[in-house]
Amino acid sequence: MTGHFPERARWAIVVVFAIAMAWVESASVFYIRALVERIEPYQANPLPLNDTLGYVELWREASTLVMIAALGLLAGRTWRRRLGYAALAFGVWDIFYYVFLRIMTGWPKTLVDWDILFLLPLPWWGPVLAPVSIALLMIVWGTLETQSGEDRPVARWAWALGGAGIALALGVFMFDAWLAVPGGRAAVMRVLPTTFNWPVFGVALAMMASPLVKLRFG
Repeated sequence: MTGHFPERARWAIVVVFAIAMAWVESASVFYIRALVERIEPYQANPLPLNDTLGYVELWREASTLVMIAALGLLAGRTWRRRLGYAALAFGVWDIFYYVFLRIMTGWPKTLVDWDILFLLPLPWWGPVLAPVSIALLMIVWGTLETQSGEDRPVARWAWALGGAGIALALGVFMFDAWLAVPGGRAAVMRVLPTTFNWPVFGVALAMMASPLVKLRFG
């Protein structure tokens, strides 16, 4: 993909690939949820997995991340642009994943519906609006990073603040599952959060936006 494509063409190719990948992801999740009768994930034991299916699902999630990383590596000419294209792909993929699930299953009904976002290393729980807001941030940053004329410097403090924001957001998503860890895997899988810490998540989102703000406004 590196070839002689201009950056706008690379951007378009990455977006199209991410949208197609989102359909495959949505279809796979639809098949799994239909198999275990959990089309709507917000219920006790949202993804009951036997040993074989459990390992397959975990590796599927890990493979998705590998595919996105590989796309960024192929599309970008520098490490900053590779990271930007990976962020762009992740954001587009995540948003269209929900769009296609809505088309296939009628869920999510609203942006505040709860979803189990990921299983590694613990289940991530949050309203759909939370990952979508992160995805939008990734799309904007990835676009600015890859479509600018040159790699403009971003202060280390901005990268550090952004990384801390990612860690904080992950903590919000996995907080309830973490509290259940002493009870074992069964207890973790039975976790059903009732509240989402929007104030802390908002702080995390603002921290994650630091590299974008620094890149845009210097």
